[in-house]
Amino acid sequence: MNAWNPWHGCHKISPGCKNCYMHRRDDSIGIDGNIVRKTKSFDLPVKRDKEGKYKLQPQGELFTCGTSDFFVEEADEWRQQAWQIMKERADIDFLILTKRIHRFAECLPPDWGDGYDNVRIGCTVENQDRADYRLPIFLATPIKRRAIICEPILEELDLSPYLQKGKVDEVVAGGESGWEARPCRYEWILKLQQQCVGAGVGFWFKQTGRYFIKDGKQYTVLKRYQHAQARKAGINHKP
Repeated sequence: MNAWNPWHGCHKISPGCKNCYMHRRDDSIGIDGNIVRKTKSFDLPVKRDKEGKYKLQPQGELFTCGTSDFFVEEADEWRQQAWQIMKERADIDFLILTKRIHRFAECLPPDWGDGYDNVRIGCTVENQDRADYRLPIFLATPIKRRAIICEPILEELDLSPYLQKGKVDEVVAGGESGWEARPCRYEWILKLQQQCVGAGVGFWFKQTGRYFIKDGKQYTVLKRYQHAQARKAGINHKP
């Protein structure tokens, strides 16, 4: 999956945020992840070559804000420009993941309606408390394409009240990476998968995380193997 980062940086909003991919990547290259700034690649999707063709061609889904949150408050002044870029590039599918779904309605472009056809919104929930707070807002918001992202999953989750067929396309689940990662239990993953199958919603076990517990035994899984080990479980589901 390709990525487009119109802005960089994301203020810490939860106790585990410093262990997330954004902060770990920033720390590794000496960047303060708490400073939100517009990036040099802000207009990447609409840049053209000498022949007037778009330099960025459609290649699957384009992940937006991989090192930030699209709805971070400090990016309010740039967001409408970003929406316009997504509207112009209707030939590209954009994926936006956010923990700030409570800000979604106030950050929409004037012509959003019930959503852009080429934009998929993923609401992240790491525990039951956040699921019960964010998902009612998520489902009540005008969005054409929705995904629930349980990554990292930090405890057993009951998403059954929110798995409305036709409203939620997919649930993505995975463990936490990094040296300070909290463990992911396989039984949590299986229970989510069963909920999705029962509701007719897609399910993707994306990665095991660094510390993976199965059948009472904890395994340490290196980053380069975490996605492959999740695939080996063979529990992904497409309705």
